[in-house]
Amino acid sequence: MRTLLTTLAAGLVAASSGALAAEPDDAAIAALVAKEMPGVIAWRRDFHQHPELSNREVRTAGIVAAHLRKLGLEVRTGVAKTGVVAVLEGARAGPTIALRADMDALPVVEQTDVPFRSTVTTMYRGEKVGVMHACGHDAHTAILMGVAQILAGLRAELPGKVIFVFQPAEEGAPDGEEGGAALMLKEGVFAAGKPDAMFGLHVFSTLPAGVIGYRPGPFMAGSDGYRLLVTGRQSHGARPWQGIDPIVVSSQIVSALQTVVSRQIDLTQNPAIVTVGMIRGGVRGNIIPDSVEMQGTIRTYDPAQRTDILARVERTATHIAEASGATAKVEFSGHPNPVTRNDPALTKRAVPTLTRVAGADRIREIGLQTPSEDFSFFAREVPSLFFFVGVAKPGEPADKVADNHSPLFYIDESALPVGVRALTQLSVDYLTGRM
Repeated sequence: MRTLLTTLAAGLVAASSGALAAEPDDAAIAALVAKEMPGVIAWRRDFHQHPELSNREVRTAGIVAAHLRKLGLEVRTGVAKTGVVAVLEGARAGPTIALRADMDALPVVEQTDVPFRSTVTTMYRGEKVGVMHACGHDAHTAILMGVAQILAGLRAELPGKVIFVFQPAEEGAPDGEEGGAALMLKEGVFAAGKPDAMFGLHVFSTLPAGVIGYRPGPFMAGSDGYRLLVTGRQSHGARPWQGIDPIVVSSQIVSALQTVVSRQIDLTQNPAIVTVGMIRGGVRGNIIPDSVEMQGTIRTYDPAQRTDILARVERTATHIAEASGATAKVEFSGHPNPVTRNDPALTKRAVPTLTRVAGADRIREIGLQTPSEDFSFFAREVPSLFFFVGVAKPGEPADKVADNHSPLFYIDESALPVGVRALTQLSVDYLTGRM
């Protein structure tokens, strides 16, 4: 039986002579992917049933590290608290690539009916919460473990080096902590050598299972978290004139913030979003509280527009509060995510590979995406490509599909082989010069 690289070489010769691109290359990788899928699905279900919040991915990281050591890779643990980094050395000199998966879950109470649904609870910001892989990071971790298994088996035939990055805290570090991609870079995630290219994927509910979505250049929004504290004066609920009601003031601020985007920003230049995602104030119905806390997120694509929107949010909140005799203090996150940008040249080179993986009718160039990703920190350092793999049930109406971050978020597991094969094929094609 010919080796994979012999097959690749034969395919390239055939292609240069006008013949079709070599099918055995893709068939060989597809067969290896199929062989590993039972393990990938088992890992994914196990991680789903045992989710862990950001910077607390101890069990997950332990399973990942043990698997990578079993493959004979050089493994570092404890990078950015619970991150795992492993290096695969090919048989000879060549380029270096990095592959990334995130491991953390969200404070969400799962409402799906899958037999491996999460029943985990923990404390988050002083409250008992459910924990769920409501964004698909369980799938990302399992997919990259499968890719590592396949590439480790091919190491004698591969040139170059592969750095596997299993990242904690993509959803954001807990209050008062650092975390995620920025901290991994700070702690030397690329100590084994700066990659020539980096690849990552995200399972997404907006695409049917197995469909790949990509975009060159700006792809996912930059994000800024904010905390807004409105302080009034506590009084009896029956005598509101004795106090300053921060709940009423907060409701006015929430309504006014919607006009920042809808009436104050030129949306023909770039889309933008201002969201209030949490409000907390008061303990009972007949007491006007002293203060109300709000938290939210801002999404932008342009640095100047971002600066303008942040200033407008702060000005809107403080002036509305002042008009009622209250005060409003706005604090923006010290660790905003930049815009996730795909390197245009790398994306162009990768599209034929992704097309062979998914099929010409199942790959789409998609529009700007308003979710954010801290993969953006890696993409600022290394030419990178980040893409979506759809996980919606085939035939499911779009308005019935539960979104990422929903308690009903569901992954159609028929999409998982596409994710494994995409990262594997991108790695082999880049390292061998086929891409």
